[in-house]
Amino acid sequence: MYRDVVSVAKSMYRASMLLPSLRLVYVFGRLSGQMSNMMMDLTGINGRDFRVRMDSDLTYGVLVFALSTKTYLDMRRRGFDITALRYEDLVARPLDMCRVILEFCHLPVSLAELAVKALDVDSQRNTLVSKSMIGHFNDPQLTPKTKSKLNELLKQYGAPLIGEPSIIEGTLGYL
Repeated sequence: MYRDVVSVAKSMYRASMLLPSLRLVYVFGRLSGQMSNMMMDLTGINGRDFRVRMDSDLTYGVLVFALSTKTYLDMRRRGFDITALRYEDLVARPLDMCRVILEFCHLPVSLAELAVKALDVDSQRNTLVSKSMIGHFNDPQLTPKTKSKLNELLKQYGAPLIGEPSIIEGTLGYL
C-alpha cells in the first residue's frame, strides 16, 4: 500500500516528533548526507540509501517514498508477482476498493462490508504514533523551492513527482 508522496512526508515528520531515533535523523541529517547515513545505521537500517542531506522537514519522508517505490518497481520488472494498493483510493471508495482487494485475493467479496468497518479503527491505537498522539503536530509547509528540490530527488529514483498523479504501475483498480 502506498500514499501520495506529500502525505507520506508529512506523516513521517509528525512521527519523528514522537520517535527519538527518527527525530535524530531529522536533526543531524540537516548537517550532511553522511550524518543521515550514520543516523540510519545507528537505528539498525542500512544508511547507504539515506545518504541525503535532510534540508527540509519533508526530505526524509520523500526519500522513504522514493526508495520504497523504486524497490517495488524494480521487483515488478524482475518478474515478481506483486501489486500495489493506493491508500487514497481506499479512503475515497472504501467499499469498492475492499471488494477489489478481496476479489484479487480470491476471498469472498461478501466480506467487504466487514472490511470497511475494520478501516474505522485506528490501526496504531494504543501506540506512540496513534492518530490521537500524532495529530497534535502541525505539518511542515511545502514551499515552491522545497517542492522543486524534492522533485529532483524523486526524479533520481523514478518515483512520481509532487503535483503529478501518483498512480504507480500495477496498482489495483488501475490494472
